[in-house]
Parts: sequence; C-alpha cells; structure tokens
Amino acid sequence: MSVHKEERHYEVVVVGGGMAGVCAAIASARKGVKTAIVQNRSMFGGNASSEIRMHIVGANAHGSKKNLGETGILLEILLENKRRNPYASFPVFDSVIWEKVHFQENLDAYLNTDMDDVIMDGKKVAAIIGHQNTTETEFTIYGDIFVDATGHGTLATMGGATGRMGSEGRDEFHEPDAPEEPNDDTMGNTLMFSAVDRGEPVKFIRPDWAYQYTEEDLKYREHGNSIGSHMEGGQLTKFEEGSGRLPHFSNVDSGYWWIELGGQYDDIIRDGEVIRDELLKCVYGVWDHLKNVGDHGVENLDLDWVGIVPGYRESRRIEGDYLLNENDVLENRIFPDAVAYGGWQMDQHVRGGIRDLDKIPSRILNFTGCYTIPWRCYYAKELENVMLAGRDISTSKMAYGTTRVMGTCSIGGQAVGTAAAMAVKYRCTPREIGGHITELQQELLRDDCYIPGFHNEDPMDFARSAKVTASGYTGDNVPEKVLNGVARPVGDESNCWEAPIGEEGASISLDFGKKLVLQQVQLTFDTNLTKEIMPSMTRNVRNRQVKGLPDELVCDYDIRFYREDKEVLCKEIRGNYQRLNRIDVDNVICDRLTVTVHKAYGIDRARILEIRTY
Repeated sequence: MSVHKEERHYEVVVVGGGMAGVCAAIASARKGVKTAIVQNRSMFGGNASSEIRMHIVGANAHGSKKNLGETGILLEILLENKRRNPYASFPVFDSVIWEKVHFQENLDAYLNTDMDDVIMDGKKVAAIIGHQNTTETEFTIYGDIFVDATGHGTLATMGGATGRMGSEGRDEFHEPDAPEEPNDDTMGNTLMFSAVDRGEPVKFIRPDWAYQYTEEDLKYREHGNSIGSHMEGGQLTKFEEGSGRLPHFSNVDSGYWWIELGGQYDDIIRDGEVIRDELLKCVYGVWDHLKNVGDHGVENLDLDWVGIVPGYRESRRIEGDYLLNENDVLENRIFPDAVAYGGWQMDQHVRGGIRDLDKIPSRILNFTGCYTIPWRCYYAKELENVMLAGRDISTSKMAYGTTRVMGTCSIGGQAVGTAAAMAVKYRCTPREIGGHITELQQELLRDDCYIPGFHNEDPMDFARSAKVTASGYTGDNVPEKVLNGVARPVGDESNCWEAPIGEEGASISLDFGKKLVLQQVQLTFDTNLTKEIMPSMTRNVRNRQVKGLPDELVCDYDIRFYREDKEVLCKEIRGNYQRLNRIDVDNVICDRLTVTVHKAYGIDRARILEIRTY
C-alpha cells in the first residue's frame, strides 16, 4: 500500500511539541499568523507529559527564589490545570495541553509525525518532510519561519547549523567552574517510576534481567521513603556536593532523578534505544533494592508505573550569534536584547550516572538572583529562517545547566513564537528581529512575560497617564503601583495594590481626564509566583501547593465604565481563574473606570499588579 502524500503551507512551522514548542506555537498563532506544530509523539508536553512525568521547574528553584515563577502562556496552562485537575493527574494534564493547542485559532497540529528530512533553499529551510504514522501520510510542510523545538536541535542540524555537545574548556569563555579541558560528557537520561500504598504488605519479585544493588552501591544516592528536602530553608551556597541537595528529593512515590545514564555513551542520541533498555534494568534493580534489601519503609508500597520513554537532560546545543555563559548567569546580566530569564541553579551530573556509584550523582552551583537571555541565543546563526526554542538554544555547557529546565524553556518558547510572527510581519530574518527588539520586548510584557530590568512603555496603553485612586490600601501597597509598569513583586517592592475586601468590595479607579474610546481592559492579578502550581509525582512538592487555585488570585470582580459621572457599561466577572485577564468592550466611550474586587480564592484582600487600557 502506497503512502498518501500531501503538501501544506504555513507562515510559521514549529517542530517539537514539548512545553517550549507548545508555547512557541500558541504565541505565534495568537498573533494572527498561520502556524503548524509538528510533534513526533502522540501527546504534547515532552518531559512534562504522562509519558515521562517530570514536574516543570524554573527560575524560582522550587520556591527558594521568591517571586521568580514563570508567567505568560505557561502559567495560563498551569492555572487551567489547577482548576480542573487538583490532584495533579498527568494524563489529565496531557488533555489540558492538547486542548490549548487543538482549539487555538490559526494553529494546526500534527501529532505522531516524525520529521524525516528538510528541503533547503540556500541557507533557508523551505520545507520539512514528515511521516504521520497513524494516517500513513507523508506531509511536505512549507513555511516562512521554522522553529526548532526538537530538544536535540534536529531541524537546525539537518539544515547544516553548527551544534555543540559536551563541555567547553575553561579558557573559551573564562568560566570559573568549567573543566580545564573540553570534553564530550553530557548529563544523562532518566526513566521515572511511581509507587502506591496498598495498605498491606506487597511483595516484589525481581525480573531476572534487572540489576542488583547493595546498600554500599547506593551510599551516595538518597533513597527510601524519607520525606523532606534541603530546599526548605532556601539557603543558597556555591557548590553542593552529594545527593539530596538542592533541588532533589527522596520520595519513593516519584523516584529517582539519579537513575540516569547516557553521559558516557559515544552519542546520547544515536544510542538512545540502548540507554532506555539499560535504564529499565536499573529502575527495576533499584526497586528490588528498596523492597528486598534492608528496611526502606516501603513494605506496603507497590510499583504502580514505570516510564518507557526516557527524559533527556542534554544533547545538542545550536550556535547562535551569542552563547550565554556562566559569567552571564553569575553576574545576573541584563542584556539590551533580553527576551527571557532564568534562575535555576547550574548543575553538573556525574558522567556515568548510576554506573558511577563511587561518586556523588551531581554537583550544583547555586547563585542568587536571576539573569536574562538575549535574543541572539534564540536563532541558528548559519540559517536565515530558523529560530530555536527549548534546551537547544545557544549556550555554553555551564549556562545550559540552568537554561535547560522546562519553565525557562517555555518562556523562551513564547518569546520565539512572538518573534516568529513578527518576522512574518516584517518579512525579516531572525537576526533582523534585533532591529525590532523594543517592539518585541513590549509585546512580551503586554502578554504577561517578565523581562528583568524592563517595564511597560507601551504608547498605546491609555492607563499610563491616568490618575489612580482607591477605596483604601494596606501598608505601602498604594494604588499607583498598578501603573508602575512592573507586574510582579521584585525584591522588597510589591508592585501591587492591595486593599481589604469589605462588604462593598475593594475598589480602584482610573480617571483619564478626558473621554476615550476603549476596546479592552487588561488586568494582572497576583498568583503568588513563589509557590509552585505544576503537576508533580513528588509528594512533598504537591504538599507545598494549595490544592486548588492560588489563595491570592481574584475570583469575582466588576469593571464599571463612566462618562461624566454616569455609568455607561458594567462587566461582571465571576469565577476568574487566570492571572492575566483581558476584558473586551465594544468601543465604549468613557472618562473613568472602576474595578471592584468582591472575592479572592483564599485571602480577604484584593491584590492587583497591573491595569492597562487600550
């Protein structure tokens, strides 16, 4: 039977459906650009999907860095999940991500579609050729801009871009903690597993093919059914050596990050099938150790799920016009072309993973604060129409240790998707987006992305020149802060209006001083960007979260519009569950508006970070 063949044409084509690719594709489509996302798995989410089940971490480093949680499209997805999936089922989370992609206007999804080849036009990718195994269809997908969100940098590599694997030597970027000489070592892959308490003793019979481990073998790897972590104090030191240190946990219900292999293989991509098979032997061997070697507090636990798809930590990085390095991270550098940020600690996993039993499994370089990532890291320097999203962006190995996590990848993906739509608009190359960098940055800020060191300067925002008053406020959380251009707490600055919710609610008003025609009001509410809200298999990570939506989030509110002291329109919002609210109005003519908060989910105060009007 012959394979069916079809041609498709788009303006932006995103290859890779992990969290970075999803955020890139949604961002592009929302700007009115015809977009495709091509994913070789049956679901979106990558390492965060039910195939792998890794929780999404980012700059707030499991809550140890205050107010650094990622916002934008990623937070929108996580809040939707919190509302509908309070017990953090990963298969349900799969459907939440699928819904966001599937029902997004201007976005077509190609699941179960492997990219087999690329068609080049000089230094441009003209099209990709993919095979969708569920429909036996070969698609030739043309595009103006391509986004490589494959993780491995596969698209850029096929197009002839230069990639890197392993570590640079110390002298290349003068990185203080890089190895003296370059090497080919990478962090390895991991298969996760989970267990459930059956309420009675459960035996485990080790398969003959599984490895066996003694207590001496695992002396450097925290294991057993202990609860708690070294993250709780939030103290940041330099290198933490030994297992269980930041950011790792010891819960059998979500074990174990250190069951890791791949760093010592000749090619972590080409040897992927062998690595997966070896990881299965390791997982079942570790579970045999927990159940049958000594007392690890797991008598009633039963192995409930073992992943069959390994989660990759590291493979290729594609070279852009700039490679972010360790010094940029440690200095919390703010680049003039910054479009994203990170704060996760730099980590270096032992080369042999679980085979290096005589060594600690990882070395973690902590640093205070956060750094920005410049636009120049988000495109392949040798290709004229390929952008990068996710862990394949342009960094040194040292910086990669912090940029690789899914929270950081996701906000970078949104920046790239927004830039891709802009490149279509201006018919320019990714490199030439640098000439429109202020527009890109302001667009990202408007879409609730955070760029440290930058604030709202949108000339279209009428609210910036309004006079603001309120029914009251607490402490130094004065009403004027909703117009200061920064929509989250930073350091000791709340950047927030807060007021007690009385019987009549808590109200804040903007007086424009003249009649305006408004089309939209944009509100940004507090969701507590220190606490985590992502799905997690790890019990103590879940226990630190509220079960439902964040306590600080506004649930019920009204917006009333006035002209010459007469109310001309009222919008009543009930059951809000998002941080970013955009309320469309039909060209209402007004000179003043008032937002009245009636209820938050868990506190008796109204908290608003930003108000914009257009």
